[in-house]
Amino acid sequence: MADYPLIILITENELDLDDLTTRITLPQTGAVVLFTGVVRGETKRENRETSLLEYEAYKPMAENKMRQVAEEIRVRWPVVQGIAIVQRIGKLKPMTPTTLIACGASHRDSGVFEAARYGIDRLKEIVPVWKKEFSPNGETWIEGHYSPKPGE
Repeated sequence: MADYPLIILITENELDLDDLTTRITLPQTGAVVLFTGVVRGETKRENRETSLLEYEAYKPMAENKMRQVAEEIRVRWPVVQGIAIVQRIGKLKPMTPTTLIACGASHRDSGVFEAARYGIDRLKEIVPVWKKEFSPNGETWIEGHYSPKPGE
């Protein structure tokens, strides 16, 4: 399994989805599932407008946790081949990709959808990334889902 591609990245740069997909695809890969989180400009249920989100992370700690997420995916779905876990940081405008989880496998029915879903849920749960929301009403730090249990 160690020869399967793994991308762990925290970056201020724009995400190149084609490049990331290519980098985790092997000759035997037949399916790559990508989940991309995007800055929402409007949150209708809360009647809130967002002009900008600013993401921050302590890279060494966050990258370590991202590797943990990848290891958990590999344990639960050993058929998953390439994995990419990417988090943007810096100031991002609405409709900009912020997070990417990509998992590749030989076939779409191998659990690759579930693996990608698990990846984003775990990223939100244990990877320390903070965000500040800027709106016409001012700015505020947004409480995230970060809630690791002891030992995580």
